[in-house]
Amino acid sequence: IKIYSLRMDCKVTSRFAHTVITSKIVNRANESREATFEVELPKTAFITNFSMSIDGKVYPGIIKEKASAQKEYDTAVSHGQSAGLVKITGRKMEQFHVSVSIAAASKVTFELTYEELLKRQLGKFELLIKVRPKQLVEHFQIDVHIFEPQGISFLETDSTFMTNELTEALTKVQNETKAHILFKPTVDQQKINPELTETLLNGDFVVRYDVKRGATAGDIQIVNGYFVHYFAPHEMPVFPKNVIFVIDRSGSMAGRKIEQTRDALLKILQDLRPEDHFSFIIFNSKVVQWKNSLLQATAENVASAAGFVQTLSASGGTDINRALLTAVSVLDKAERLPERSVSMIILLTDGQPTSGESNVGVIQENIQKAVNGKYALFCLGFGFDVSYKFLEKMALSNGGIARRIYENADAALQLQGFYQEVATPILMQIEMQYPENAIEGLTKNNFKLFFEGSEIIVSGKINNELDLLPVEIKAQSHASDLTLKEEANVKEKEQVFQNQSYIFGNFIERLWAYLTIQQLLEKSISAQEEDQKTLEVQALELSLRYSFVTPLTSMVVTKPAGQQQTELANKPTEAG
Repeated sequence: IKIYSLRMDCKVTSRFAHTVITSKIVNRANESREATFEVELPKTAFITNFSMSIDGKVYPGIIKEKASAQKEYDTAVSHGQSAGLVKITGRKMEQFHVSVSIAAASKVTFELTYEELLKRQLGKFELLIKVRPKQLVEHFQIDVHIFEPQGISFLETDSTFMTNELTEALTKVQNETKAHILFKPTVDQQKINPELTETLLNGDFVVRYDVKRGATAGDIQIVNGYFVHYFAPHEMPVFPKNVIFVIDRSGSMAGRKIEQTRDALLKILQDLRPEDHFSFIIFNSKVVQWKNSLLQATAENVASAAGFVQTLSASGGTDINRALLTAVSVLDKAERLPERSVSMIILLTDGQPTSGESNVGVIQENIQKAVNGKYALFCLGFGFDVSYKFLEKMALSNGGIARRIYENADAALQLQGFYQEVATPILMQIEMQYPENAIEGLTKNNFKLFFEGSEIIVSGKINNELDLLPVEIKAQSHASDLTLKEEANVKEKEQVFQNQSYIFGNFIERLWAYLTIQQLLEKSISAQEEDQKTLEVQALELSLRYSFVTPLTSMVVTKPAGQQQTELANKPTEAG
């Protein structure tokens, strides 16, 4: 079985990435063999299309509602369950894997398409392409086109497998608004050494970039009646933070986990700004406060906290409920905090609540009542013994996010990296306002916090009559209350994309659908049961209309007669 061609074509238009992976395989044996197509794609992406063509006959994947696809599949496969075509493989990726038996001398072409909206983190967008052909490939190429009407401010490629020879196969061409990156190594360049047939191509190929930002009220783009509004202010004063670290030191944290936690906290302490206030609460079945109030991050207090962190050891149970309620009450009672400041609680735990209140539903309710919208709660789950679903619901219900920390050598770096993302809040209570009667299907348009290096994205559909789209942004900065205004000329904005040949025409509409589905699914995590159904119905309807494989849909892949006929591609989620 020989892969004679493997192409990864990626078009990024204004942060929206459309990737097509095409693998062509020939069976050189004189009997039938299994041909396998195995690719990794980002967890944040949705598969939109898949097909196999065998000797000219095409077998397309069909996207259906998950439950009905499952029923169909169960009928087709009476002899038990196959694992499905997609599974999570690590921190950022999931793997799509399909095999089909092809006759001697036959050829098969596999083609997979997926889409995602690139998310700005710490000042850059990242496009991640996993490369693992497992054999030398005669025609191999990665072809990336980027078009950013705002202008590209910087661009870099990075890879975990580059050698000097391979660098010669990489070309980058860039102008004001466009970039083209081509990686096309010959068979000789792919070899680990000239004598062997082992391939060097195994790992990540990454493109990172950022865009230019001129207008203060962000940038509006319009295609076919759909608009997207990007807002990422920079060089603004940072809000002082009031942050309480709530750290699990139960028995299961013993050993490497507590060491890594100590390392990360020591580094984070160094990163606190002098105007920040902070405290620690550590817990097992008992809850211990480092100090009973928040302290300012003076050199002296930071040094004293570092001494305390170094004594952290692990044993006992896990009373998440009381630890978090204690943190809330410390913030409630705090005095002399800077008037304009951002208060947050960062919880790190590696397990289920075992001491005190252990019913997760009750804990969620208690915390939501206590926080009552005043503070942001971030939940970090260390490893795979946590109930991620519980942490995610608790964070999303209280204006924060959840993140999994993987039990690897770099866990301390993961913790620090997370802290860096939330370390610099520069806006609060952001409201993105558009003319009410002129926009349909507006995505989320009010945000609690904006952190330096990230980006706010709002999208919607403009009514036909509109010539000018006025926008108004209201927010609180550290210095004052802001009102920013901008007006977009609909016809002029539509022109920008009209003459770009390689752009798929309805990309903002698909971006809008992608963003809406993501937000509906996120909202349903923290919603009441009856609202959950409504949100899921809306998300399902859009997933089917725009053919996205989301947690609510499945792709049914049918193979030629005589093989296990149907298989399902589902979207795995972090909460399992």
